[in-house]
Amino acid sequence: MAAYDVFNGDADGICALQQLRLADPRQSRLVTGVKRDIRLLGKVFPESDDAVTVLDISMDSNRADLVRILDTGAWVTYFDHHFAGEVPATDRLNAHLSMARDVCTSLLVDGFLRGAHRLWAVVGAFGDNLDAVAARLGASLLPEDDVETLRELGRLLNYNAYGRTVEDLHVPPDELYRRLHPYENPLDFVRGKGDFRILKEGYDADMARAVDLEPELSAEKLSVRILPDEAWARRVSGVLANDLARQQPERSHAVLVPNSATCYMVSLRTSGESPVRADEFCRQFDSGGGRAGAAGINHLSRKNLESFLEKCRQSFS
Repeated sequence: MAAYDVFNGDADGICALQQLRLADPRQSRLVTGVKRDIRLLGKVFPESDDAVTVLDISMDSNRADLVRILDTGAWVTYFDHHFAGEVPATDRLNAHLSMARDVCTSLLVDGFLRGAHRLWAVVGAFGDNLDAVAARLGASLLPEDDVETLRELGRLLNYNAYGRTVEDLHVPPDELYRRLHPYENPLDFVRGKGDFRILKEGYDADMARAVDLEPELSAEKLSVRILPDEAWARRVSGVLANDLARQQPERSHAVLVPNSATCYMVSLRTSGESPVRADEFCRQFDSGGGRAGAAGINHLSRKNLESFLEKCRQSFS
């Protein structure tokens, strides 16, 4: 029987898998990619009775391949907090799903494991911009300085996932997972052989270039920024949106970066007072999705930019 671990390459996906494999070690085939490479089940071709674990990718976006995999007779365990749509009814699927605003995949796994490796859940929640939940959990386990270190690690793991291709990233997500997997305590990874420093130095250099960018659109409840078509801009697009949401929580923030000559990749963060959910807004566009407070569009056609900006004004201004 073969095993497949299929996971989003961001902080939440990596930290969810880290918890599971610390609790239940197994040799598996890793299937992952950049953060916006979400149709990962299209790369999985198991046989009957193989085990497939899926973490932090939308069931709605992968339904056809999920059904194909289940039809082969494989067993699927699925943890996710994005829009799921219709869930296949079969005893071969063990699904743990939630779209609550204060839940991410790492926290779903933490609940499943009854807190067995909670420090990694804290890192994943910080990386997914659930700072209040992560800080509360972290404070019950660690001194304040150590909680701040986990906050930074989560942000850096998330930062590393953004790019057009894996070549944009400092460390491929499957390799990053392999490097952190030996560490039961994430603080030991931070103090380890230099991987944390590689991510931190890259993050600091990239964010220094982003700090002076002026908004394309600025209103009382909304800001929209369009980044240049450069690798550093693709790397910071998601964490910049998260930082803006923390610094100006009363506003909604959209960050766009060119994804090709014809389209943009969009990261959207909505305020807690927003009348429109981020995922609902993004699903108006092809390749859009996400969760209540944080969502995105993988391929927004440049010809639809003005329409996007107008819908932002109508929904969030």
